[in-house]
Formats: sequence, C-alpha cells, structure tokens
Amino acid sequence: MSSYMRHKLRGSTLTLLFNKLIKNFDTYSSSFKPAYWSLQPKGVRLIHSPTESAMSSTTGLVIPCKAAVAWEAGKPLVIEQVEVAPPQALEVRIKIKYTSLCHTDLYFWEAKGQTPLFPRIFGHEAAGVVESVGEGISDLKVGDHVLPVFTGECGECKHCESEESNMCDLLRINTDRGVMLSDGKSRFSIDGVPINHFLGTSTFSEYTVVHRGCLAKINPLAPLDKVCILSCGISTGLGATLNVAKPKKGSSVAVFGLGAVGLAAAEGARIAGASRIIGVDLNPSRFEEAKKFGVTDFVNPKEHDRPVQEVIAEMTNGGVDRSVECTGHIDAMISAFECVHDGWGVAVLVGVPNKEAVFMTKPINVLNERTLKGTFFGNYKPRTDLPSVVDMYMKKVILQFLAMAGF
Repeated sequence: MSSYMRHKLRGSTLTLLFNKLIKNFDTYSSSFKPAYWSLQPKGVRLIHSPTESAMSSTTGLVIPCKAAVAWEAGKPLVIEQVEVAPPQALEVRIKIKYTSLCHTDLYFWEAKGQTPLFPRIFGHEAAGVVESVGEGISDLKVGDHVLPVFTGECGECKHCESEESNMCDLLRINTDRGVMLSDGKSRFSIDGVPINHFLGTSTFSEYTVVHRGCLAKINPLAPLDKVCILSCGISTGLGATLNVAKPKKGSSVAVFGLGAVGLAAAEGARIAGASRIIGVDLNPSRFEEAKKFGVTDFVNPKEHDRPVQEVIAEMTNGGVDRSVECTGHIDAMISAFECVHDGWGVAVLVGVPNKEAVFMTKPINVLNERTLKGTFFGNYKPRTDLPSVVDMYMKKVILQFLAMAGF
C-alpha cells in the first residue's frame, strides 16, 4: 500500500479493520498473479492483468486461481490457490474484475454475534464477466458483464411476482449458508477441502460461481471499476430514498448516518428534488464532504442536550417530510421515526440493528399518521432493476456521487 494511500485513509475505521483483515499487504499483492489487489479510497479492488487466456477455453473445467481465504474468525485472510468447479444448473461462473470492501464483510469476518462459518471466501460487492454458464440458462452468455448481488430474484415466487417486494423466497440473503442451492455443495476447494461461500457471491476470488438469480446483466460499456460499488451499499441507500421514502420535489429529508449508504440516501433525496436535506451524524468531519451530495444542514446529536428528533422538529416547524436511517443503531431508528411530521411523515429504516434491539415509541406517534417502513437493498430487484441503476450512472444522474466517493 502506498504511503499516499495510507495518508489518504488514515483514521478510517474501515481502513483500520482492513489492515487487520489482510496483513503484509504488499507481500500478498506481489504473490497474487496474474492479479493484484489495490486499496482505493472506498475499498479494495481485484484488478486483473491484461494478459488473459480466452475464457471459453475453460468452460466445463475446474479453474485454479487465487482467492483471499478466511480460515478463522478475526484472523488475517490468506491468499491461497483454490479450485473453482464448473457451474451446475442455473449457476454461472464469473471472472471477477473488481471487488470492493464492504463493512458487512468485516462484520462476518469478525463473527461477532453470528454463527462462525469457516474457512470462507468473503466479498459481495463486485463486477465481473461471465466465463461459463450452467444448464437452464438462456439469458446470459460468455462475455456478458454482470454485477453479483447478495440477494436474488428467482422470478417465480410471490415476492418476485409482486411489484412491491424484492425479498425473493428462494434467493433472499442467507448469511449462514456456505454452499450452493442446487446440490448443497461448495464450488470452492483447496486440496479437496471445501471452502464455504459467503452470501452466494464470494468475490474475493479471481473466479466465483453464483446462482443466475443473483446476477444483474449490465451495459457492457459501463466501467466495471466504477459500477462495482452499485451491487450493495450505494443502491441500498439510493433506493431507500427513491423507491421507499419517495420524497416530493421541494420536500425536507433527514438522513441519519453519513457513511456510504447515508450519502447515497442523500443523493437520492437530491435527485428527487428535496429542497432541504438534513444530515445527522456523530462525526463532524463528515459534514463538509456531505455537502457535495446535497446535504444542506447538519446536526450532531452530541452537541445538544435534548433528543435529536426534538431539534429537527424545531428546525423544520414540526418535522421533516421524510427520514432515512442508515446506522442500524436503535436510538437513531427511534429518532428517525419521531422526527418526521405528523399527518404525512414517512421514516425508512435501512440500517440493521443488533438482533436483541427493541424499537419503542409511544403509540400516539403512529396514531398521528406517521408512517414507519423498512427496506432491503433499496427495494431494488437485482435482475430487473439494478441495470437501470447502472444506466443512471451512464446517463450521469449519479455521476457526481461516484466521483466524489473516490471513483
């Protein structure tokens, strides 16, 4: 890692965790051929060298490649040579071009509060190219550009048939499953020892196998190094605002948490035409950067001696029209709900709280016609809707966001 990049990222929690995740970074990257790892301002990218053999020549064969394997919880990943089996029915093997580092990878790598499942190949925010397809697939072919997604769209269940839901019965997120659905086996192995998948994607590998329903076919002209981050957090925040909160032009929106997801939520409010976007965060260093994403006002709860919902209600003459909560902290969730205006206010919960957390508010807050909603992946259906998010980037609708985010 260059001294410039260390300086650029100094103080970032994600970066400190990444340094724990992979030690001796330069040593690993130099031994990872024909690919190398590059730590960028918003994550880690797996960038392949230009000398690649034709992918069609590997169809039906086991592919040996490099992958970052987590052998134990909280221990540094190890770059290993793994074998990736051919795809089975309704599966696709893809060559990963770029993969980003998401805090969810770190959360499950630490295995705090979940059932440990190791050894495992993490990674779920990426972009790649189809290397081969299994039986029963007619809408993808070798060479197609795709985004693997941690949730899916089978196209046949009630959720997939509904215009209101993206929570596929078959392919919704399952953090405890480390194998493929078709036969209950892993497609990764080292000397015959199976290596568990993660979220059905496992993008910290040069090649991976994904269920067809968890792949979004995208515009081949879209730069994969840019749109790789659209397969998780950015789409989650953007969709939470545009698809669920649905602020009207000229409305007011409060965004709780100004990390990547929160900034994407703010960007969604800007695109929707909100006239006032209030950013709420405990870290004042985030405020200046958030202005670039449309945030007009800032509130640091630590600077007030009363609940932040009261502060926001006073600022907006009764409350904001919409709020989007992106931290996962239960107190922030309650504040996000209680800060919206009675009669029409809508609060959307995006962050994932501790499983023991309990949401409590006075019933009168609901009776006074405030609406509380939750969302999963911004209510985007991966196969159907994600290509349109990529098109938003191509049409420069969200170009500002990706540019400011360091991409």
